[in-house]
Amino acid sequence: MKTILLHPSYFPSIEQMAAVAQSEKVVFEVEDNYQKQTYRNRMFVAHSNGKLLLNIPIKHNKTKRRQKTKEVHVENDFPWQEQHWKSLQSAYRTSPFFEYYEDELKHLFTEPVEGLMAHNLKTFDVLCELIGIEIEVSKTTAYEKNPESIDLRNLIDAKRKLDFEAETYTQVHQANHPFLPNLSVLDLLFNEGPNVLSYLERQSLKF
Repeated sequence: MKTILLHPSYFPSIEQMAAVAQSEKVVFEVEDNYQKQTYRNRMFVAHSNGKLLLNIPIKHNKTKRRQKTKEVHVENDFPWQEQHWKSLQSAYRTSPFFEYYEDELKHLFTEPVEGLMAHNLKTFDVLCELIGIEIEVSKTTAYEKNPESIDLRNLIDAKRKLDFEAETYTQVHQANHPFLPNLSVLDLLFNEGPNVLSYLERQSLKF
């Protein structure tokens, strides 16, 4: 059984979801320390002006000890859910499949969110259902320094050099700028719809 180890992320990148689609089991690392500037609380989508960052604000730890990701709470004094949903509507309202999936996704931007990790796991479940991915899921019980499964925790790093050469597909704003690779899988979903699963399964991954 091909098992991969991943960090839960906010609407995962295409590379992450391709790894999921090509595996039989995913183990989520839930005992890690929180790190800034990762896909734990951010995603990138395509907008008319290019790549757009959508970031979940978090409540900063007032103590000096390192905070575990599972302990991180979202800062809801700022209306980030409303802003993110409006940004997605603005970016993808003219894409082929936004209206098709809109009702299935909207609740993730209207229902109260407290814990970051719980929200990421919830978005993952919704995405798998919409894409048609059937996969066994479990969570770590301790931080795994030398995991038996395929360690893909580095995919959470939003600044790592990308060696994933994704197959191009038609993006809604391609008339305004070149193809933008490895955005959130939402970009693929809104542009390719029912073709997403077959796309993810045929990507070449260098793991």
